[in-house]
Amino acid sequence: MAHQNKRLNFTVDENTELLKFLLKVMSNRSRNSVKSILTRGQVTVDEHMETKHNYPLKPGQTVSVLKNNEAKKETVLVGMSILYEDRDIIVINKDAGLLSIATEKERNLTAHHQLMEYVQREHPANRIFIVHRLDKDTSGVMMFAKSEKTKRKLQDNWKKLVKERTYVALVEGELKQNKGTIKSWLKETKTHYMFSSSLKNNGQLAITHFKKIQGNKDYSLVEMQLETGRKNQIRVHMRDLGHPVVGDKKYGSKENVIGRLGLHAKILSFYHPRTNQFMLFRADVPKLFMKKAK
Repeated sequence: MAHQNKRLNFTVDENTELLKFLLKVMSNRSRNSVKSILTRGQVTVDEHMETKHNYPLKPGQTVSVLKNNEAKKETVLVGMSILYEDRDIIVINKDAGLLSIATEKERNLTAHHQLMEYVQREHPANRIFIVHRLDKDTSGVMMFAKSEKTKRKLQDNWKKLVKERTYVALVEGELKQNKGTIKSWLKETKTHYMFSSSLKNNGQLAITHFKKIQGNKDYSLVEMQLETGRKNQIRVHMRDLGHPVVGDKKYGSKENVIGRLGLHAKILSFYHPRTNQFMLFRADVPKLFMKKAK
């Protein structure tokens, strides 16, 4: 997140939609100017980036706007911050709501595109390469490579180089088990829906170790370590357990009480692809997760 003095913070006092709210609190600006602030990803709701004009707001939520003069400064990255950078890699903390890489609908407002622009300011030949992904609505630690060679090395030796990938999920219901391991074979339908098969080798093997951190009768905060990194793995495994990730309509969640997906990449640790030095990066668990599972 940007420092507070770079942002204007507003508290929502009634049910409304995001654009409507912004037009009201920023009445000194034209409609077009407010719209473009939204489209450029300068607005966050309760710490997640939001660009949808009709995003529903509830009383008590905090809407925060990155000031234009700050957004224009070249080093400002929208919806993310750099945790570490050297000549081989960049590690970021990504906000929920920011795409990792381009889709058909969105080309520019992605972590990859912004980092590409960022490194090309130093030299036009510089590039950024995707090593692994985080879903758009998942926040937390993510690593990029600065060369094809580094990307290859990381991807080809992922199991050996990456030591820990720890996620925290806010899930629905009271998790009775304090810890355990979920193992299944994941398959994908034509509509990109992932599901578990218990038949051996019927799909890609997925293994998730979990332990409950805290919880109440409605929500549980769960820490997971991934032994494999399959698409939507945690989301499918939590649904299999009968405790879908909060806000995950695709995989069985009934309500969205935090206005985002309850999934966060908390720790990524690995051996550096060039120096072999051990490195560990963490991104704090969103406060909203803690609050709900108190």
